[in-house]
This record gives sequence, C-alpha cells and structure tokens, in this order.
Amino acid sequence: MGKRVVLGMSGGVDSSVSALILKEQGYEVVGLFMRNWQEKDDSGFCTAEEDFTDVRRVSATLDIPYYVVDFSKEYWDRVFALFVDEYSKGRVPNPDVLCNKEIKFDAFAKYAKSFGADYIATGHYCRHRKEGDQNLLLRAVDENKDQTYFLNQLKSEQLENVLFPIGNLDKGQVREIAAKAGLATAEKKDSTGICFIGERKFREFLSTYIPMKKGDILTRDGKKVGEHQGVYYYTIGQRRGLGIGGGGTGERWFVLEKDVKNNILYVSQGEEDELFSQGLYCNNFSFINEKFPDGKYEVEARIRHRQPLQKAIMEIRGEKAHFVFDKKQRAVAEGQYVVPYIGEVCLGGGVIDKRED
Repeated sequence: MGKRVVLGMSGGVDSSVSALILKEQGYEVVGLFMRNWQEKDDSGFCTAEEDFTDVRRVSATLDIPYYVVDFSKEYWDRVFALFVDEYSKGRVPNPDVLCNKEIKFDAFAKYAKSFGADYIATGHYCRHRKEGDQNLLLRAVDENKDQTYFLNQLKSEQLENVLFPIGNLDKGQVREIAAKAGLATAEKKDSTGICFIGERKFREFLSTYIPMKKGDILTRDGKKVGEHQGVYYYTIGQRRGLGIGGGGTGERWFVLEKDVKNNILYVSQGEEDELFSQGLYCNNFSFINEKFPDGKYEVEARIRHRQPLQKAIMEIRGEKAHFVFDKKQRAVAEGQYVVPYIGEVCLGGGVIDKRED
C-alpha cells in the first residue's frame, strides 16, 4: 500500500478529481469532510448536507473511506469572529484567507495526523515546490483559477508534506476527468459564497451579527443624495444597489468613502479619479518563507482575487510593507489583502491598512 494521504473533500468537482488523481498515483486516500458552519441558508436548506452527500457518492465511486469532522467552533473563534469585527470597523475582510490559514492548513492538518497521514491534500488551484528547507507556493497553471491569493498567509511549515493534485490542470480538464470517471460532481456548479457559509442574501445575513443603522448618503460637498441601509454593507467603488436616482451629472454613482464613526456614505459620479490609488500600506506583512531584508524589490502584485498581476515596487521596513504600483489601482479596499509575486512564486501577503493617492 502506498503512502497515506488525507484529502479535504468539499463535495465539489476539484476535490473529487484530486481524490481520483491521488488514487491513480498509488496513494492510500482518505477523504475528510469538514463541517464548519451549522446554520441553514436563506431558504432553510443546509448546503453542507448536499455537499456531504456528494462526498459519499464520489467516495463510493472511487472506493475510498471518508470521515466527517466538526470544526464549527474553531471556525467561529478563529475566522468568523474576526470577519465580523473587521466589517464593524468599515473594512472589507476576506474570510477565505483566514479559513485556509486557521482551519484547512492548521486544524484540519493537525487532525489528519490522527489518521496516520503522510501527506494532506486539497483541491486548490496552486502548486508547491521544495527548495532546500523552504516550501515555495507557486501559481497554478490555470491563471484564471489560481488560488494562491487565498493562501498568502500560510507559512512554509504549513506547506510541508502538502499535495495539490490539480495545480497543473485547468478547470476544463478537471471537469473532463470527472465526467470520464463518472464522478457525481462533474457538472456541479462552483461555490461562490463565503467560505463554508455559502451563498446568502448578504445584507440580511450580516445584520444578524452587526446592528445596522440607516444614514445619509452624501457627496463630497455635503449634499444629501440618498439614504443607506448601513455603511458596513458597501464597498469602495460599488455602483449597484445604492438606491440613488438620477440627478447630478446624470452619470452613475459610486461609493467613494465610508465614514463608520458618523454613519455617512460618501458617493460621487462621473470621473473616477478619486477612486484610484498609486500605492498602499500594510502594517503586518507576512512572508511564507524567510522575511526579505529591509529594502525595495520589483514584484508583481494583486489586490484582489483574479486581478491580473500588476507591476509594483515593494518596500519592506520591519513588519511593514509599502507598495507603489506602475499604474494606479482602482478601489483599493482596506481589509483586503495585497499579495506579491516574483515570477511564479507567491511571497506572502498583508492586510491593506491604508491606500496612498
């Protein structure tokens, strides 16, 4: 029997094909399904039950054992509580990044050892390479599906003995493999909701955790043009769902700034120059491997998932990082992550604390 791999199975096509590939490579594959959120969705349906049903069906097809583990407390304490806290400050957090750091590559990885795992594996679109004592995180072959952005807070030791079976494939190939093998998830739609929580009516969901208060929507010169439902709901640069009619120049309105303290949403229309920033600052930048010495480095970076890589100068000073981009970036959002790369290697990432005009 080959070495044992404990694979995180989500009930999606990516982890299903990962299980198939690992088994074909001769590994002893054990599937592990994580329950990290117990509530039902807006329609009263528990998406986790449907996902677990798909895990059972795929496991039966591949003839591999599968187990369930409940990390809902860990998820609440280490991911969701921070998610709510960040929103309450008017920032735009990314729970998927924390979920990878705290749950999938920490709680899950430690639990997998109780199964005698030689390796853990996930269905992420990324690659891994060992160089000396460093574990390098590499972008996926399918640039459109690359998920290294969501893994930017991992440390080298968390990538030790980790396998990413589909990192060299594109999404079309993954679905073809699943269909050819008769896997039940071959045509299953990709999840686009919050990590482990699913797709919901976001405003109603968030309002159960953060008390919302209506307030004024103002222009920069103080003119009231509407009423918001709670500043936490909105993101910088947002155009849809503002509830503002015509007026002004007749052009579309967009969110310019959120004043949480005074419960005011500032908007503008027409030219978007005020939305663009040349740079940004991070107070706590985290490198996956060894920290770069203080200084300036030419990198490529992105400030959101699937954004094309942007050329930038990264300046490191202790734990702080300053990025200056070749081209101004639209809607730099505090609370999101900036993730730099040199070539195909993901260096790490940091929470955006302030944008620089």
